[in-house]
Amino acid sequence: MTLYEITDEYRQLLEIAEDPDMDPDVLRDTMEAIDADLEDKADGYAKVIRTLEADEAGLDAEIKRLQARKSTVAGNKARIKGVLEASMRATGKTKFKTRLFSFGIQKNPASLVLAEGKVPTEYCILQEPVPDKKRIADELKAGAHFDWAELRQTESLRIR
Repeated sequence: MTLYEITDEYRQLLEIAEDPDMDPDVLRDTMEAIDADLEDKADGYAKVIRTLEADEAGLDAEIKRLQARKSTVAGNKARIKGVLEASMRATGKTKFKTRLFSFGIQKNPASLVLAEGKVPTEYCILQEPVPDKKRIADELKAGAHFDWAELRQTESLRIR
């Protein structure tokens, strides 16, 4: 469903833009094949862009909903598993089989626990320093000059 009345040419462009398996060259070729002057093309493109923005917002909302559902399912799974394990330990039945499943409480692989700040450097992986981009940008904005950094102003299309 689109927000605007879209002609067949732009509807085809929208369908191609929404298809995740479509080759980007097909999108470009479809755009080039639309025969209209710049202003009419811009209006058509803007309608397609607005429709894609609405689709994007809907997908973002659906992702958030599914992530929340996944978190709930994972939490419930852990609670059920925890209650089952506690029941097995309480009854002393730490290993048994049913017609459908085998159950057992077993040892996990050993995990490493380190004393914070006491590991010798020979056991550490040294990493390259990472530039503090926010600090550098803030200082440049405040008037600092560096021969190794600059702020670049770029441009992009805005549709209002």
